[in-house]
Amino acid sequence: MPLDPNLRAYLDGLAAMNVPPISALNPQVAREAIAAQLATAQVKEPVARVEDRRIPGPAGEIPIRVYTPAGAGPFPLLVFFHGGGWVICNLDTHDGLCRSLTNGAGCVVVSVDYRLAPEHKFPAAPEDCYTATRWVAEHATELNGDAQRLAVGGDSAGGNLAAVVTHLARERGGPPLVFQLLLYPATDFTADTASRRENAQGYSLTLDDMLWFANHYLNSPEEARDPRVSPMLREDLSGLPPALVITAEYDPLRDEGELYGERLRQAGVAVTIRRYEGMIHGFLTPPIPLPQTQEAIAECCQALRRAFGSEAATQTSASA
Repeated sequence: MPLDPNLRAYLDGLAAMNVPPISALNPQVAREAIAAQLATAQVKEPVARVEDRRIPGPAGEIPIRVYTPAGAGPFPLLVFFHGGGWVICNLDTHDGLCRSLTNGAGCVVVSVDYRLAPEHKFPAAPEDCYTATRWVAEHATELNGDAQRLAVGGDSAGGNLAAVVTHLARERGGPPLVFQLLLYPATDFTADTASRRENAQGYSLTLDDMLWFANHYLNSPEEARDPRVSPMLREDLSGLPPALVITAEYDPLRDEGELYGERLRQAGVAVTIRRYEGMIHGFLTPPIPLPQTQEAIAECCQALRRAFGSEAATQTSASA
């Protein structure tokens, strides 16, 4: 279907203002620009409790933000990894999304502020994310959570990291995971897909931006074939937790997200793959209000509730 008219107007406005792409900026300027944009666009639902903490990591402390819903608990747990190409974004840029997931899924959400490139290149991010996931499992009681109902999730680069964490958990003896929430994930740095070619320019995330992110994240081009970078290249995907894979029609990452979902399915993993027509990359943390954002968050929350075995699985939050 055509690009959503609200997004068309927004993108045309950026083009008229000659807003520079991320690939034309240095990492610090890009971080400040994205943070300022998302800070004004987010709708932040109230949640029962929000706490910033620091936990032990592979190379120092990892900041986390813990969101707790109303109720008595113990609650299911979602460890969330923000997007931003492994280079930009932080706990604040995804605060609104995490609040909506907390309320809608009725779970404790632990958002992880993993180390960013280029200051900390691969494998800093996946190692931080796996370490944080283990920590959450080991400290579930302290978080008023249930370690037997533990999921991981993330958007874009965070979706990549969530997928990688499921592989590491399988290979390193846990923790057991009941679900993975993959929102327009990057899954294959070596891909040459139709969506990368069709959506290379003009839809917010560009192919030049993706190359900029990869060059900052990787130590060498050869690392693109490491399955901890490109989870699509892992030979065996069996035994991984059920997944919801959400993609966007006008996203260069669309095809590799859907192909990864199909590979999970072929390996015997229960998977739902949902493409949102007319949408662009990042539409769950949009620069403008979109009804499709509310619909997608509701779908995420319902999938999480079902995976957690929570009651009232159809009662989900629709706030962005």
